[in-house]
Amino acid sequence: MLAPFACQPTASHGRLHQERMSSFRSPFQRDRDRIIHSSAFRRLKHKTQVFVEHEGDYYRTRLTHSIEVAQVARTIAGVLGLNTDLAEAIALAHDLGHTPFGHTGEDALGALMAPYGGFDHNAQALRIVTRLERHYADFDGLNLTWESLEGIAKHNGPVTGPNADAKHAGPLPYALAEVNADWDLELHTHASAEAQVAAIADDVAYSHHDLHDGLRSGLFSEEDLMDLPVTGPAFAEVDAIYPGLDRMRRRHEALRRVFGRMVEDVIAVAQGRLDAAKPQSVDDIRHMGTTIIRFSKPLYQELKAIRSFLFHRMYRAPTVMAVRVKVTQVVHELFNAFIADPTLLPPEWQEAVRTAQDQTALARVIADYVAGMTDRFAIQEHARLCGGALIETHQGPAFPT
Repeated sequence: MLAPFACQPTASHGRLHQERMSSFRSPFQRDRDRIIHSSAFRRLKHKTQVFVEHEGDYYRTRLTHSIEVAQVARTIAGVLGLNTDLAEAIALAHDLGHTPFGHTGEDALGALMAPYGGFDHNAQALRIVTRLERHYADFDGLNLTWESLEGIAKHNGPVTGPNADAKHAGPLPYALAEVNADWDLELHTHASAEAQVAAIADDVAYSHHDLHDGLRSGLFSEEDLMDLPVTGPAFAEVDAIYPGLDRMRRRHEALRRVFGRMVEDVIAVAQGRLDAAKPQSVDDIRHMGTTIIRFSKPLYQELKAIRSFLFHRMYRAPTVMAVRVKVTQVVHELFNAFIADPTLLPPEWQEAVRTAQDQTALARVIADYVAGMTDRFAIQEHARLCGGALIETHQGPAFPT
């Protein structure tokens, strides 16, 4: 039984393009399946989380990250009586709009697109699922339900209105504005509880796996983590229960305790807030004026210390920064090459080039193409079109379809 404040499949706002109901899948199950079978989802396999794809097979990619987020989201949603299929669908879709090379690639493309309406990976995810996936006979995109689109749009909370984060000030990203013009996503309200769960699951997953990947990379050691909140006590607990445990098992045991503490904290806080607020519908959640799914204040402060540590020791480590410089150059030079000569785009993109009515429309076509590239393909195309290999990479297939 779903809680009264959960998103009920039978009460969905439906799809922009009407379809017959499936006889064996709910609308949200159908959304999840379409996301999994999309081209954009497959490309996440070779897109950066922190380390560029060629740097090693053990590090997380956007694909493995999305799967981990979906697992966390299903767990939390299930405990709270929410719709696990919707939470999973939003979690699997939340990073579809990421560029090659992670946030570095997004920053580079954002700077290039500043004169043309900007670039935002959440908005780009909406553009992908509403326009750029072109496989179905009756419509562009995946024709997801309103609830899934809402969850993607409000991944970071309300986008407009008094409850919006200050970083959303200014015009809407063009990709988000276009989708919202087609179908009002009520950007001034909070998202459903399922979408809030997917968002917090993202925080849980990356906080956990970035510690794993940072240790594996050698950018910091277990001893460094002993001085931090949450991680230090976790390692101490493992040492007390399993003295002399080998290094890799010790690491895994400690970090799974960190993971568990985050999930348990979110569930406990959510249960307390839901018991106090007693929402009777999903719209009660949307109009509450605050998020219902969040970390406790003490844990949030402790996680801020861990994220500050990761920022300085991992995300801004000299070796990572050196790669950031190179991949920024790759994105800039690819974008500028296509702007200067759009015939360099593949044949299947030439119709979009021909119908672009001005330079802004052309730039957005090129941004769609570059954003869709995998790390590996972007590196290979840069070497082919711009000369010289800035980054060595494995041989692999061209731009996946």
